[in-house]
Amino acid sequence: MHAYFATLAHYNAWANSRLFKACLALTETDYRAQCGAFFGSIHGTLNHILVADRTWMARLAGGDAGIPRLDTILHDDREALWQARRAEDAAIIAFIESLAPARLNDVLKYRTLREEPQQTPLPLVLGHLFNHATHHRGQVHGLLSQVPVDPPPLDLLYFSRGEPA
Repeated sequence: MHAYFATLAHYNAWANSRLFKACLALTETDYRAQCGAFFGSIHGTLNHILVADRTWMARLAGGDAGIPRLDTILHDDREALWQARRAEDAAIIAFIESLAPARLNDVLKYRTLREEPQQTPLPLVLGHLFNHATHHRGQVHGLLSQVPVDPPPLDLLYFSRGEPA
């Protein structure tokens, strides 16, 4: 199971890289357009993915990210968001690769953003971390279908075949 989460961590970084490269090619208007997505725009959705990842990584480290809402804009500039995304992906990979396999038997105790206490088995937390990012990358991928930039293939199998980021 540990090797599977390591694969997902590397896939996550790869998929984020491919998606951001497409998003960096957008005009500012297309990138910021309010297009009916849950987090409004491509920018809002990419920020949300980072918000969620930072929140979960802080919980996994036994702390609190200090992020008050899921729609918090951490970086208004898309290049700064891309730099923060790369740093977060590196942190996720480092965390997973340094995770002792025995920890996969742990239960993570944390508080939701509404301060509700929770306990969740660590494998479910990690599965959620990666599944959540995939879900919202899929939303951005769909939004890219509506603008003049081709959405890149993001399938795990493309990653497993060695497709370049």
